[in-house]
Amino acid sequence: MEKKYNVGIIGATGMVGQRFATLLENHPWFNVTVLAASSRSAGKTYKEAVEGRWAMTTPIPENMKDMVILDAADIEAVASKADFVFCAVDMKKEDIRALEEAYAKAECPVVSNNSAHRFTPDVPMVIPEINDNHLQIIEAQRKRLGTKKGFIAVKSNCSLQSYVPAVHPLLKYGVTKVLACTYQAISGAGKTFERWPEMVDNVIPYIGGEEEKSEQEPLKIWGTIENGEIVKTDTPSITAQCIRVPVSDGHTAAVFVELENNPGIEQIISDWESYSGKPQELGLPSAPKQFLHYFRENDRPQIKSERNLENGMAVSVGRLREDTQYTIKFVCMSHNTLRGAAGGAVLLAELLCAEGYITHD
Repeated sequence: MEKKYNVGIIGATGMVGQRFATLLENHPWFNVTVLAASSRSAGKTYKEAVEGRWAMTTPIPENMKDMVILDAADIEAVASKADFVFCAVDMKKEDIRALEEAYAKAECPVVSNNSAHRFTPDVPMVIPEINDNHLQIIEAQRKRLGTKKGFIAVKSNCSLQSYVPAVHPLLKYGVTKVLACTYQAISGAGKTFERWPEMVDNVIPYIGGEEEKSEQEPLKIWGTIENGEIVKTDTPSITAQCIRVPVSDGHTAAVFVELENNPGIEQIISDWESYSGKPQELGLPSAPKQFLHYFRENDRPQIKSERNLENGMAVSVGRLREDTQYTIKFVCMSHNTLRGAAGGAVLLAELLCAEGYITHD
C-alpha cells in the first residue's frame, strides 16, 4: 500500500465510533482525517466530546484527541476530507438512510455499521468471508444514485456473526431449518455496566427488533443478484430468540440445525476448521488467519477466553453433537463490537479497497 486512504468516522463519539477510532489508530491502510458527530458535539475536540463517556479500555488515540468534531450534517465539509467514511450514527432510520445516501451522492463511499440500509435491494450487506460476491451490486447502485465513486455498503447485525459463519459451510449439506438462541452483551446496546446498572446480575429476555434481524438478514446474505437487486433466498427457515445477558463484550449463540444430509461430526468440524474466504485469500490486515475455530473441550468456547481470539475477529465454535429434534446442535461465540460491529466494517472496507470499489482521490 503506497499511499494510505483518508478516512472519516461519522458518529465518532458513540461506542461503535469509539471502537472505530481505536481500530484505525495504527491501521496500515487507513488514516483518519475527519471526525463527525451530531451538532451537540460539533466544534468540540474529540477529547472534549467524549469526556466522561469514553468506553474503550485503551486511551483516546493521540492523533485524534485534539481533532475538532465536524457536524455530520455538513456533508460537503466532511466528504472533502475523506476518500470514504465509516458511519455509526444514532438517529432515526429514515434520517440515517437520507444521511448515508447524501454522502454517497457527494461521491463519498459509505461503509455503514447501521441497519437503515440493510434491506435496500441494491445495497450489499456483507460478511466478507461469506458473500463478497455481493459487492458486484455496487455498479447497479451507482447507476441508481447517479454516482461514479459514491455508494453505500453495510455490515450485518452483530448477533448474526455469532452463528451465521458456522452455518454457512454446512449449506452444501442442505440446511433446511435453523434455531438460534443468542445471549448478547450489553455493549451491543452501546452500554457499560456503569451506565446500565440494571443489567448487573440480570437477564432481559427481549432486545427490540433483534429477532427479526436475526431471522431475515441471513436470507439476504445468502441471496442472489437478479436484475440489479439482491433477492433473498427462501431457505433455510430461521427462528431466533435474543436475550440480553450481563456480559460486557461478546455474543454467544446456541444453534440447532436440520440437515438433509448428515456428513457426521468429524466432517463438520473439518469443514469449519478448513473454511476460509476472500479476506484470507487476499491477506487483508484485519482478517483472522483462521476464520472459524473449533474447541473440543465441553466447556468452551467461553466469553473471557475466546472473545479476543485473533484480535476479536475470529468466530469460536464448540459443543457440536447430534440432537433429538434437529440433526445437530452447537454453540458459537464472537466479539460483538469487533467482528460484529466496527471490526467487521473495517474488514469490509479493506475488501472494498482491495477489490477497487474504493479509490484514492
